[in-house]
Amino acid sequence: MPERNDIEIAVLNQISHAIVHELNVSELLNDVLNILRKEMGLIRGTITLKHEDTLVIEASNGLTDEEISRGKYMIGEGITGKVAQTGRPALIPDISREPEFLGRTQARGKNEHIAFICVPIVHLDNVIGTLSIDCAAGKREELERDLRLLDTVANIMAEAVASCLRKYDERRQLLEENMRLREELGTTPRPANIIGNCNAMRAVYKMIGQVANSSATVLIRGESGTGKELVARAIQMSSGRRDKPFIAVNCAALPDNLIESELFGYEKGAFTGAVSRRIGRAEAADGGTLFLDEIGDLSQHVQVKLLRFIQERTFSRVGSNEEIKVDVRLLTATSRDLEKLMEEGKFREDLYYRLNVFPIHLPSLHKRPSDIILLADHFLEKYNRLHGKNIARISTPAINMLMSYHWPGNVRELENCIERAVLTAGDTVIHGYDLPPSLQTGEASGTAVIHPNAKADFQTLVNSFERELIVEALKANSGNAAAAARQLGLSERIIHYKIKNLGIRPDWYRQRKSQK
Repeated sequence: MPERNDIEIAVLNQISHAIVHELNVSELLNDVLNILRKEMGLIRGTITLKHEDTLVIEASNGLTDEEISRGKYMIGEGITGKVAQTGRPALIPDISREPEFLGRTQARGKNEHIAFICVPIVHLDNVIGTLSIDCAAGKREELERDLRLLDTVANIMAEAVASCLRKYDERRQLLEENMRLREELGTTPRPANIIGNCNAMRAVYKMIGQVANSSATVLIRGESGTGKELVARAIQMSSGRRDKPFIAVNCAALPDNLIESELFGYEKGAFTGAVSRRIGRAEAADGGTLFLDEIGDLSQHVQVKLLRFIQERTFSRVGSNEEIKVDVRLLTATSRDLEKLMEEGKFREDLYYRLNVFPIHLPSLHKRPSDIILLADHFLEKYNRLHGKNIARISTPAINMLMSYHWPGNVRELENCIERAVLTAGDTVIHGYDLPPSLQTGEASGTAVIHPNAKADFQTLVNSFERELIVEALKANSGNAAAAARQLGLSERIIHYKIKNLGIRPDWYRQRKSQK
């Protein structure tokens, strides 16, 4: 009897030690089974976890991989399933005489005289798994003592098993989320000519995919500079007309007396200067796509002509009565408020409804801040190649200025801004003073700096340069002022003094890192 007590104490002591020191839950479960095998001489051992209505072997001792794969039980199925269902332990003195013992792993012989003990693992009054062992058949009293010991072990390791289940659920949720995102990206890929990953742009990509292969007229709306023509080209490139002509007409760039002839062409002698026949843009786009930009700027006279063209896909050249029919996909765009123009009588209501078959709204750049740096990096790479420069990155103060600016000119203004910065940058970094003056007035960001060549007093220039140096050092050291001081060769007292005087917030850089 004392020897039996010593065994039980050794088992509980080693398992408690393993629970305290083993941080890997899967390793811990295997360690528990190894301890039981070593101290109790068990033949096999398994720990199952409950996943919805199924028990799956999570750890085992004495089973092959193939046998483990077969060891799955529905709740209530077999001895193991009933233990999980009822929460009561089970003791089978001889499995060869127990009809309910399934032996699903096929690890035991049909006539093998083995005892089987299975206990539930309970956490917060819920059965989350089972612990079972095969051992040599023996006296009932000894087997019952083994059962009580296993029940104690199961209680000790319940929290660890619950942790394993949580990790499994987290992994499953991550895999499901990853699969969902892959499906979304697979069905709505980003067009190659458009940069942006924010939710608003993803919605635009989805609409491009939905309408591209149809012949529906599309009305692309958005502020000037948001990339409406890029969306039109993306629709064309995703359609069956990708190898056909794409003809773009900026309606705002042409005077009223020329827009009709530009769209539909003219005959020789139709007006002064018409020395020969000329086909229009609509005819040139036959079989392909005609893109009318700034459609809201068309005059009432041209609107009538366009309405007929949209309805019938026919037109007449200026100076001719001949009807010409073309197969053209019509895409339109505007930055104007068409609804307001209709109220003012400047835009035909019937034309509006003909154009507004499938509207796509492009967000302003200030509404997609997560794309600003993505776009800036894209334009940096583009103009590095174009101008033969080697700008490596954009400094933190410059990034702050880009992020805090309201971008009334949208993506076009950002592109021009980065091109200017690439041209003016004196080294391999774009600094705040390389950006246009309009971006250097953001008081809210606290990033306004002065170009060294500007006419400013000496102290202002020094403060501006000091600020850039300190911010760059804080960024490199995740907001750690002491580390930044060492990098710059300053004392901690000096850097804290300058941080306070210059209005720099080291905590901001710590927060930014934690959000990545």
